[in-house]
Amino acid sequence: MKREAFAEFLGALLLAAAVIGSGIMGERLAAGNAAVVLLANTAATVTILGVLIALFAPISGAHFNPVVTLAARAQGSIGSGKAVAFIAAQILGCCAGAVLAHLMFELPPIQASLHARTGLAQWIAEMVATAGLILVAFTSPTAKEAAWRVPAWIAGAHWFTASTSFANPAITVGRSLSDTFSGIRPQDVTAFVIAQLAGMVVGLVALRVFAVRGRETPVEEKPCRT
Repeated sequence: MKREAFAEFLGALLLAAAVIGSGIMGERLAAGNAAVVLLANTAATVTILGVLIALFAPISGAHFNPVVTLAARAQGSIGSGKAVAFIAAQILGCCAGAVLAHLMFELPPIQASLHARTGLAQWIAEMVATAGLILVAFTSPTAKEAAWRVPAWIAGAHWFTASTSFANPAITVGRSLSDTFSGIRPQDVTAFVIAQLAGMVVGLVALRVFAVRGRETPVEEKPCRT
């Protein structure tokens, strides 16, 4: 379990560093064009996420996200002790990733973000982004499939959700320590996490519905190929 938890810590650290670091670099290069910053942030986030999933999936399952770990626990894929260890490692990793990103760009290591992210639209967006993430992650038949499906969902959700798709309580906490493009005010974190947990529940319900429908399909019935 120590090896698996360390894989979760390191994966979360690198993911948070990529999210926050690319936002800092984008702001420095984009001359105030927020669309360009978001594009750079999206590209770095999803490419790093794909690599991290491919790298760490054989070790820990490459959760990097408490809602993914909780969903796995709800489905009986992992035990409670491992789930607690993973979630602690993910939160610590994301906070360490924020510090690392700041150090790489010569910024104060720990900051209190002033980036306001609140309101019903943002919370609905987080619920949708997280529900989709759970559905995509747990319907991916292999880690190889997940390594492109999950980043593809996150890339799209960066642009079609009002919140730019955090979809991860650990990285939400980590981003509250960064007063940069990717940051979120500490006072906005709780509502985001609640919305993400609600999205996890919606995703699990959707998985259950699809599983029930799949069992009800007659064995002899062949799928349409057209």
